[in-house]
Amino acid sequence: MSIADENTTVVIIGAGVSGLALGNFLLRSGIDCVIVEKRSREYVEQRQRAGVVDTRGVRMFRKWGLEDRVLGGAPLQLVMNFRIDGETRPLEFAADDYNDGRFCPQQVLVRNLIDVFVSDGGDLRFDADVSVENIDEHPRVHYRDSAGTDHAITCEFIAGCDGDRGVSRAAIPRAALTRYAHEYGYAWLTILAEVPPTHQSMMSLHARGFAGQFARGPHASRFYLQCPLDTSTAQWTDENIWAELETRFGEPVANKGRIVDTQLVPLRSVVYSPMSYGRLYLLGDAAHIVPPMSAKGMHLALHDAEVLAEALVHYQANDHDSSLLDGYSSTCLDHVWNYQAFAAWWTELVHNAGDVSYQGEFRHQIARADFKRLFESGSANRLFSEFITGMN
Repeated sequence: MSIADENTTVVIIGAGVSGLALGNFLLRSGIDCVIVEKRSREYVEQRQRAGVVDTRGVRMFRKWGLEDRVLGGAPLQLVMNFRIDGETRPLEFAADDYNDGRFCPQQVLVRNLIDVFVSDGGDLRFDADVSVENIDEHPRVHYRDSAGTDHAITCEFIAGCDGDRGVSRAAIPRAALTRYAHEYGYAWLTILAEVPPTHQSMMSLHARGFAGQFARGPHASRFYLQCPLDTSTAQWTDENIWAELETRFGEPVANKGRIVDTQLVPLRSVVYSPMSYGRLYLLGDAAHIVPPMSAKGMHLALHDAEVLAEALVHYQANDHDSSLLDGYSSTCLDHVWNYQAFAAWWTELVHNAGDVSYQGEFRHQIARADFKRLFESGSANRLFSEFITGMN
């Protein structure tokens, strides 16, 4: 069964942070859009991801009149807690004027963005098996819904917000994209556990590798263990996980709650250039990936969404002036590379400061010197703080 063609200005593929933020910005600006999402609403709203909206993100939602409707959670503490050689050392941020950040689990932000978009009259369609065509000039998005009905939407623009394995980037001719990538050579075993956090964050630098605990709401934590790339999750029993965490933290884990999920995540940085082709624009993980150590995936996704929203608003309000749309990729990539540089430096520093076996004693000592500088140099700490809080 098929339904007659529909028309809209923008089709947004993917109901993650970038797609939902873009949809809300366009809806508030009077620009017609439809969001189509492969997964179910239940899956999208329960998907566990990063938990921080930094200062730039909070101020962005405030500017668009959405702060009180989509952001929850406690203010972001301007401190990182480290266990270094068995000693707890808090690293306080120097950027006290950049304290708007919010601890907000991504699933909460996504759920709130969905609620606002739908309640304000937005068109959001889940369980959509999507394909695209004619992205050069006259884009069309096809999808089949969960009932087996085929739909086609003709639009002026497509926003590809469907992640690293989505259909959006795959629709761009391979020769038109350049992929830049760096593999760090190790992975994280990520562990979601029903353990109330004692801090918003705790990170350990240990000779056996990095370990971390990050809050995921009041009753859950995400733990991380640095592992070789050939590690199998099967070898990590619950007993082994808790024992290794205690070894690397150098203290008992007070509450060993139920482990809900474990996954192996190879650390990598990826950038695709350009971030647009014809009338298709890539956002978030469809265009770039940063290692989780930097906690900047959400930051970059929201930045992309705002840049594209402002370009589309300008296009509609200025007789189809495409100057901002034409500059979308270069504007975003300037910001992306700035944060890729930070992410690569911070990821290598934290892992080399603990694990001598990865790059050797020389890089270990360099990392320790860099790390010491963050505690002792006001200028180094302030530059670091500006990146962490999202204001560089």
